[in-house]
Amino acid sequence: MNWALVAMILALLIPMYEAWQDDDIWQKMLAFASVATKASIILLVVSVLRDDWMLGVVGVIILSVGNAGLMLLAQVLKRLNEI
Repeated sequence: MNWALVAMILALLIPMYEAWQDDDIWQKMLAFASVATKASIILLVVSVLRDDWMLGVVGVIILSVGNAGLMLLAQVLKRLNEI
């Protein structure tokens, strides 16, 4: 199971590397949304391995609400570019 966690962490770093190479703000926001989703999935896996339901609750909250802030930020940036 530890190898699965290592593979998940490596998969977490792939979008960050791609966004680091590109200067497009939308590409970076997509990378951060992907990282938030993958981090919450990793947190759910760790909570199952540790049998800790509080970590699972935090993972579910991050998974359900975590990208809402990025969507609000995308709307703000879109409106600022229109002005």
